[in-house]
Amino acid sequence: MPNNPPKSSRRGFFLSASVAGAAVASVGWLKTQNPAPLAASPKPAPEKGGGYTLSAHVQKYYQTTRV
Repeated sequence: MPNNPPKSSRRGFFLSASVAGAAVASVGWLKTQNPAPLAASPKPAPEKGGGYTLSAHVQKYYQTTRV
């Protein structure tokens, strides 16, 4: 029996690429399942309005925009 290494094939390449893509997607999904804890107590709103507050819905928006 000759000792020939197996030839690379297009089918093997696409199989490897799809497995790697699934692994990357699952890692991304796992990160979204365990988000960082939110701030302990929010700051009170300004009396005259205005100002930026990092509220729960803003933090949720930031989580959805993370890549």
